[in-house]
Formats: sequence, C-alpha cells, structure tokens
Amino acid sequence: MDRNELDPSVPSATEVKKIPLIIKVYAVLCILSGVGTLPSVGAFMWQVITALINGNAAAKLGDNTLVAVGLIVAGIMLSAASAVILIIFGLDLIKNQRRNAARLSYILIALTVVELLVDVMLQGIGPFLLRPAIQLGILVALSTTVDPTLRQERELQRRLQEMLDRDAAAEGMLGRDETGEGYIKLNYFNLFWVFFVCCILGLIAEDIWHMTVDDPGVYQNRAGMLFGPFSPIYGFGAVLMTMVLNRFYKKNPIIIFLVSALLGASFEVFVGWFMQTSFGVVSWSYSHMKLFGMPDPLAVLTGGRTCTGFACLWGLGGLIWIKLLLPRLLKLINMIPWKSRYSATVIFTIIMLVDGVMTLQSLDYWYQRVNGTEPDIPVAQFYGKYFDNDFMENRFQSMTMSPKDATRV
Repeated sequence: MDRNELDPSVPSATEVKKIPLIIKVYAVLCILSGVGTLPSVGAFMWQVITALINGNAAAKLGDNTLVAVGLIVAGIMLSAASAVILIIFGLDLIKNQRRNAARLSYILIALTVVELLVDVMLQGIGPFLLRPAIQLGILVALSTTVDPTLRQERELQRRLQEMLDRDAAAEGMLGRDETGEGYIKLNYFNLFWVFFVCCILGLIAEDIWHMTVDDPGVYQNRAGMLFGPFSPIYGFGAVLMTMVLNRFYKKNPIIIFLVSALLGASFEVFVGWFMQTSFGVVSWSYSHMKLFGMPDPLAVLTGGRTCTGFACLWGLGGLIWIKLLLPRLLKLINMIPWKSRYSATVIFTIIMLVDGVMTLQSLDYWYQRVNGTEPDIPVAQFYGKYFDNDFMENRFQSMTMSPKDATRV
C-alpha cells in the first residue's frame, strides 16, 4: 500500500518532483536580483573608496564618519554575500534541490535581518525597508514549505507534540524540557510570553528603581513603546537570558553569574548604541558612575552605555531569573487556557508587532522633526499631528534626542 493512502498529507513522488510555477518565478527573480545587485554593490563600493581618498566622506557623513563608513562597508559586504547566496538559492529551487534551498533560506533570513538593522542605522525607517521585509517574509515561508520532506516531518512532529503537550498539561509539566538539556522548551509560545510578561515586569522594576534610587519620590514614565506598559529591552533581555542560560540552570551559580553579567552588559551596550546611531536617542548614560572613587572603566570603555555595577546587576538578575523566577513564570504562562493559548499568542503577537513598528516610526519622525529633515508626506503628517515632539518627550521621559549622534547618510 502506498504511504499516501495511509496519510493524504504526505506528498507523492510526483508531487515532490513538481516545482510550483510561483516558486519557479520567485527563483528566477532571486537569480536576477542577485545578478543585478553585484554590479551595483561594486559601483557603490568604488564611490565609497573614492570619497574616502578624496576626503569628501567627512563632509557628507557628519560627526560620526568612522562609524557610518563602517556601517556602509558592512552593508556592502552583506549585500554582496546575500546576492551570491540568492543566486545559488534560486538555482537550487529551479533544479529542485529543495533541501539545499531550505538550508540556504536560513542563512538568507539571518543576513536579511542584519541588513535591515544596518539600513535602519544608516537611513532610518522608510519605504526602502519594504523590499527586505517582504523578502524576509517570503524566506520564512519558504524555509518551512520548500522541502516537502521537511514539511512532512514538521507536520508529524506537530501532531505528536500536540499529544505530548496535552499529556504534559495534565501532569503539570507543560513547557518543561523533559530531555533534561534545559529547563524549558525554547519554542515560540514560551519565549513570546517570557518577552511579553518581562516587558511589563521590567517597566515596573525600572519605575521603582527610579523612584527609590535615581530620584527618590519622583515618578518618571520609563515606557519604551508607544502604547502600553512595556519596556522591550527587558523583554528581549529576558528572552536572550532564557535562551543562553537554559542549559546552565543546574550549573555553578558563579558560572551563571559571570555568563549573565557578560551577556547582559553586552546586550545593554548594543541596544544603547543601536538606538543612538539609528535615531539619535539616548535612553541612559552611566558616564558619571564611579568605581572606588575613580571613573568606572567599563562606563568609559562603552561610552556610558553600561558600567561595572549594572553588569553585576545583570549577573545577579540572570542568576535569580534562571533559578527562581523562570520556574514561577512558566507556571503563570501555563495558566492560559489550553483551548485559547495559540489564538491568544497570535493576537498578542500582532498587537506587539504593530506597537513596535509604530514606536520605531514615531522615533524616526521625532528625529527628523528635530533635525529639520521631515518629509512632506501623509505618514509624516500623521505622526506629526498625533505624536508630536511634546507627546514624544512626555511619553519617553527618559530619552533625550540628539540628531548629531546618529549615523544617517
């Protein structure tokens, strides 16, 4: 008996051999895009080299010439690498080498995400991000569907996992990594709710810290998103801590502390640098911090984006997180009713995505208004009307806007 008669979801040998027309068209577009990108990348690289030799780069790039040039070169290298891989990816699709194409799609997804970040740092938020964003969406879809055998494996795994999850829920073990390799399963459901809950808890902790330590008795809105009681740096930080420390939860507390301190400080430095170079926004600065009566060397080294004291707090926080808080948070997450947990996750994911996109756009137009470069377009008028400078200063009270610190070109 043919296995397809046992399970209609399993593709037949004929179906496996067929390449849908739309995928063929996309493959050709990938090849053409890659081939067309390489000459333009070479030409742009030549312009950058010429500008550097002639000394025109500083005049065009402003106060942060070195950083801007570094980002431009990184963007060029990423574009060149993506172009080459796109060509190979397209050829693999046409030749029906789907497993190779699926593997390449993961590399392209990573490169596209980094390209998006570099583009934001160099040009802010704009229509030019639509192409890589659409490409990212297509690649994510293709990575899960282009190889029928992988799709079949995932479908069978999904059905099995659903059965196991129901049994685990009944036993009170849902969300735990029963293999013993980590504390929780690093799936989207768990990680999203870790992010969501910690966005809120982080904001509460930030407000309490400010009212009791930074400026006793004075309340300051420390929110990090346009709508809602969210501080995304704590949400992303918690996800990062969870993913890295998940395998460390049984390790020596000193090891957990050191890994958490290094990870947290590095993350804080990156976020501070990204926000400053992208939008001219400074949300915190530890430049004034002292260590044994001397300027804190870590604060000096990182331009005030972190310091020794807060690195230690990250270390202590990671230790408390993986040992005490994560197990309790997992119990809280599993209070979401079984029948609505996935629909609730989709709905709240969409809400957070919309909030995140509008937050970045509002910061971008705030930057442009202060910098005097706001375009006369409907979307800019919308943000200028409903989220003007006074609104932004009141909403993001911990942020200061300084366009000269950005690396826009």
